[in-house]
Amino acid sequence: MQSFIHRKKQSEAVSSANRIVLLSTPWPLYNRPSIQLGTLKAYLRSIHPDIQVEAHHVYLKLAESIGYRLYHEISKRTWLAETIYAALLYPERLQRIEKLFNQESGRKSVLWADGLRSIADRVKKISDDFINSLNWGNYLLAGFSVSLCQLTSALYFIRRIKEKFPKLVIVIGGSTFSGSTTGDLFKLFPEVDAVVNGEGELPFSQLIDCLIKFQSLSDVPPIKGLSLPKVAEDHRTSFDFQQLTTLNTLPPPDYDDYFDLLKSFNSQNAFFPVLPVETSRGCWWRQLSASGKATGCAFCNLNLQWEGYRTKEPSQVVDEIDHLIGKHQALSVSMVDNVLPRNTSTEIFARLDRLKKDLRLFSEIRATTPWAELKVMGKAGMQEVQIGIEALSTPLLKKLHKGTTTIQNLEIMKNCEALGIQNISNLILYFPGSDERDVALTLRNIEFALPYRPLKTAAFWLGQGSPVWQNPEVYGIRAVFNHPNWALLFPREIFQSLGFMIQAYRGDLGYQRKIWQPVKKKVATWHKIYTELHKRSICSPILTLRDGGDFLIIRQGRLNTEPLNHRLTGTSRLIYLFCRHHRSLKKIRDRFPAFSEDKIVAFLKMMVDKKLMFEENDSYLSLAVPVSPWRNRGKDPC
Repeated sequence: MQSFIHRKKQSEAVSSANRIVLLSTPWPLYNRPSIQLGTLKAYLRSIHPDIQVEAHHVYLKLAESIGYRLYHEISKRTWLAETIYAALLYPERLQRIEKLFNQESGRKSVLWADGLRSIADRVKKISDDFINSLNWGNYLLAGFSVSLCQLTSALYFIRRIKEKFPKLVIVIGGSTFSGSTTGDLFKLFPEVDAVVNGEGELPFSQLIDCLIKFQSLSDVPPIKGLSLPKVAEDHRTSFDFQQLTTLNTLPPPDYDDYFDLLKSFNSQNAFFPVLPVETSRGCWWRQLSASGKATGCAFCNLNLQWEGYRTKEPSQVVDEIDHLIGKHQALSVSMVDNVLPRNTSTEIFARLDRLKKDLRLFSEIRATTPWAELKVMGKAGMQEVQIGIEALSTPLLKKLHKGTTTIQNLEIMKNCEALGIQNISNLILYFPGSDERDVALTLRNIEFALPYRPLKTAAFWLGQGSPVWQNPEVYGIRAVFNHPNWALLFPREIFQSLGFMIQAYRGDLGYQRKIWQPVKKKVATWHKIYTELHKRSICSPILTLRDGGDFLIIRQGRLNTEPLNHRLTGTSRLIYLFCRHHRSLKKIRDRFPAFSEDKIVAFLKMMVDKKLMFEENDSYLSLAVPVSPWRNRGKDPC
């Protein structure tokens, strides 16, 4: 609270025309600054050097005040997070909201012991103390970044601030509002004065110029990418984006406010944060069809705020990371791209490796990331990745429009195991239109994936703007509507008038839940097997390959019994090593012309039967993890 009061005193010395405030409300991950706030603040300071920009990571203060464990448990689940501030916004709906809270908390002791009412009371006091600590009349405008888990919290802060300072211009933006219509939003939430549609740098900067010039929001002319009440009376009106043509002019994110707040905490609540960085915006896999509908992963709505795909130069990315870790003395970096650049990723990680710093990197990557690139990533410090695996059935991957196959998914899972890179990827359940064949293939293929880190099951949810949402009939969906949980959180008028990002549908959901139950059980068993086998040999993969030059030995760990050992010699060894990357039968035949096709096929079948190789559409992948890259990667997991 002292830091808030200090800032209040500072703010009173500066004209409101020369200062703006940016806010990120609960419930983002508390252990990292908001890249939305940091990037926008740095850009605005570069364009408007005479304007003072404050960035308040309100969620960090709340996390420190209620305890990091409790905050983390709430922030992990969207519906759970949205209940807290919904109870403060609409106390008359407390019983309905409490029902959702109890349903989502899953009787976790840290949540169940406190209960919604107790948590909401604590959150209200902390939130109101922050609101009361600032003289909002000293700001030209307040900008709110609103993404997943932040809708009700942002609306609470906006409403409370506007009650005290009705003339303050309040602007909202972020992925929650990207691509959505806004006419009804202004009617239902008159406290909101403007909505940024898409990327915020240019519209926000131009709005500042106009407010300084005209002094009144009513005199502001139309700004591309910005929705104002006077031009959004028809809720069907769409607003064009206005985004940077290049990312190379962006300065590094400014995270000073986050770290200043963190330094004000006592030593017991101090921690080393993760630094978010971006190398690109958008998704090169997502394209617009001739009809204007987006293609790409069928379930994804993460790129609605951008048009096209843009990247930063590798030297700029590395310079930013080097600048941030040096300035804030932190070594954990999260690359927040939805997809890494195709052509420059290897160069980025090679340059990072040359920094000679013990980085801990995280990134989302595609399953098509080749071994050579993954190896460079690991050498640079990549310790955790989320791969776009999503399924272990190639027909289902086709329905998901992933552009990948099961054999590619297994190969990158094996490669991560070999390099000691933790794979925290998902397996989507209940995707509309999936069938019993998809389930059967998934169950069969999990048997071959057992030596690798287990996937996490994730129930499909319908996102507004996703290809499934745009083309529901293709996926057997009969009707699309707001998720019923929104009706528990918001009054009827709001529920019926706004299009929320999380949608629901009528279709085959009951059928999906039934047929995917065996997969849920199989994945639970997979987790158990992986954990138990690693208790025995924590520093070794479960299925390993050691090459002896003219022979090789495969060690195959098994649950509740001794491991199996296999020795391959001669051409058998050469074929197995050749298939470390998946190879077609034709390529194998061409590589070993002296070995008859019958013998090749018989050997490959034997390897598949023993779960030492995987076969799909006459392509083969050796599954054993080579010990040498794991041993030589330079990072000991023990």
